[in-house]
Amino acid sequence: MDPIHTEIAVLGAGPGGYAAAFYAADLGRRVVLVEQSPRLGGVCLNAGCIPSKALLHSTHAITTARESALRGITFGAPQVDLARLRAWKESVLAKLAAGIAQLAKSRGVQEVAGRGRFTDSRNLDVETANGTQRVSFQHAIIATGSRPSLPKAFDIGSPRVMTSTEALELPDIPARMLVIGGGYIGMELATVFAALGSKIVVAEALDGILAGADADLTRLVLSWARKNLQEIRLKARVTSLRIEGDEVHVTTEFDGKTVEESYDRILVAVGRVPNTEGIGLENTRATLDDRRFIVVDARQQTADPSILAIGDVAGGVLLAHKAAREARVAVETITGSPAPPRKSVMPAVVFTDPEVAWCGLTEAEAKQQGIAVEISKFQWGASGRAQAMDRPDGLTKLILEPQTQRVLGVGIAGHGAGELISEGVLAIEMGATVRDLARCIHPHPTLSETLMESAEAFFGHATHAFVHKRAA
Repeated sequence: MDPIHTEIAVLGAGPGGYAAAFYAADLGRRVVLVEQSPRLGGVCLNAGCIPSKALLHSTHAITTARESALRGITFGAPQVDLARLRAWKESVLAKLAAGIAQLAKSRGVQEVAGRGRFTDSRNLDVETANGTQRVSFQHAIIATGSRPSLPKAFDIGSPRVMTSTEALELPDIPARMLVIGGGYIGMELATVFAALGSKIVVAEALDGILAGADADLTRLVLSWARKNLQEIRLKARVTSLRIEGDEVHVTTEFDGKTVEESYDRILVAVGRVPNTEGIGLENTRATLDDRRFIVVDARQQTADPSILAIGDVAGGVLLAHKAAREARVAVETITGSPAPPRKSVMPAVVFTDPEVAWCGLTEAEAKQQGIAVEISKFQWGASGRAQAMDRPDGLTKLILEPQTQRVLGVGIAGHGAGELISEGVLAIEMGATVRDLARCIHPHPTLSETLMESAEAFFGHATHAFVHKRAA
């Protein structure tokens, strides 16, 4: 095959890769997008963000129906047709992937399907179905993403031991399932399978779940988990797995004792590792850190002047919207745009029940960094909208700079927190003060009012909460 010559080659078509390819094309650059999977969209669309949220949405209907009995509305026991649920989920993924493919075509982005490998700092060899395709470029953006971590101790060669990739395929509804890891992936999928009827035990090695999130927020999720899961074990260490017939025998150490148990399935959710092997980085000047992530600077540049890296493969928080933001930074670096004056505020959302979302500085980070802050909170039990939805299990929290009263961080736990956190991002990005937030009229009755009332509570005059007044 004749070589393809392009200005920018993008390796990987996930939320970072296709965002970079589309933005570069919008700016008039010739772009080649290389992807080894049959569909564009990467892990996020095909085996991560989108399928997990589709399943969370679907199974939430079961929970809602059960809880509605308390309000005098009852339904029969749910009947789950896994084949139809899988087919519906797959239709969502196919529709979105087709949309991305059409957007690539509309922009004139050339797709090359196959596994790409750098032969040097200006060339990629792509193993396609028809042979090797050489792609030469002026710049390349690596966006190969990450995959679930499966430690050797848990990799026993059985389909009964799953990562998130296999779990999202819904092979069955196990009667008993152990989730190893209480991070966002483990807790989200525990929520799905618990709603479907599985008895779930979560084993987390740390002393709390959802590491990195504010303890005030995760406390609400922990409360839900203790009511709706069979058990949640903290400071627990799974020491061995082995197959015994149709079950997985597990040895766990926690609470000063060793427990022997059997489960139908195990979900290993202990983090993710970057996809940096097998792409020929050794043939370039790009370097890796001790965790195998590609080392980049603030403009996404590697040690190789021709190569940039974005998203999960470049380390930091492993979030799709972080990859999409870095995609724009990388393209602007290549096109010579000025560097942004500072890092953007990066929100995070965990779609548990209740949802948890935060942005900016957390209270724990402020303590670790020795930054003096003031805190203002509003409990959702005082929200008319939350009570009317029968979801008073929520909290809105503001982290404020004492001297200026500027908003430094926002944390929200509660129904729809992921939809509310963007107001916090905007407040921090625009340098808003707590008084600015308090003076913005919010519609009633809404959950967004909790941000306004949390700000008003700082001054001691929140309408629906009594707090001691501050000095003027």
